[in-house]
Amino acid sequence: MDISINLPLISEGKVRKIYQADDDHLLIITTDRISAFDVVLPTPIPNKGVILTQVANFWFEQLKGIIPHHLADVPLSHYLPEDIATQLANRTMVVKKLKPLPIEAIVRGYLVGSGWNDYQQSGKVCGIDLPSGLKQAEKLPEVLFTPSTKASIGDHDENIDFAGVERLIGTEKAQQVADVSIKLYQTAADYAAKRGIIIADTKFEFGEDHNGNLYLIDEVLTPDSSRFWPADTYCVGQNPPSFDKQFVRDYLSGLDWDKTPPGPELPEQIVNKTAQKYQEVATLLTAAK
Repeated sequence: MDISINLPLISEGKVRKIYQADDDHLLIITTDRISAFDVVLPTPIPNKGVILTQVANFWFEQLKGIIPHHLADVPLSHYLPEDIATQLANRTMVVKKLKPLPIEAIVRGYLVGSGWNDYQQSGKVCGIDLPSGLKQAEKLPEVLFTPSTKASIGDHDENIDFAGVERLIGTEKAQQVADVSIKLYQTAADYAAKRGIIIADTKFEFGEDHNGNLYLIDEVLTPDSSRFWPADTYCVGQNPPSFDKQFVRDYLSGLDWDKTPPGPELPEQIVNKTAQKYQEVATLLTAAK
């Protein structure tokens, strides 16, 4: 995707480009890039940006009763020529301009990934004590809020405890973020379970307006930001197959690569399988029953 946009580019993340639309709005364009281990890989996943935008928009609508979201009711053609707006419509959000909070709100329902690694070493996940004897991929006794800092491209996010969140955004806002993150996760997990999907963990991002009101921003419950498992193959004691980019992480973990830039090219079969998994989970989640 190489389309010239005559708007100020104010930020470019691992996957998204953010443009200044006007004083009150931004354009967020989701590319087909994929990152793993905080490194942007050189091989795009076809149609990934469209799928992520579709899934995020779906969840923003589903969860708006819990917390307002950043989507704005302004057509893309208000800011871009009609032909460019048409090309970018399925991968672009027009959003309210808000102040992002400097944390990623990670919520875990199952013991897997870095949480499993932490637990094996210390019996804790991000400093939270857990019962002994838990197994890999086991459902946690309670949903955990395990936040991290937000890293720049090429840097690694760092887990922080709740006190660290309080220092960054204040006690009241920290508790609000923790409470709403867990409620969002539980609501989404209940919905996904009816579609045959387990949401093992996810991350949310939040922003606030001039009055300090909290909004759900960025992406939400996509295959990039979440770990989705098919419920029919779930088994405690092993890392289940997934619908998300864990498939890419697993492939990369088998390579002789030190997880620093530049990332390796992905072979065609990995690209095609990843695209298939993204599309499959999007269909399962968003298609009307």
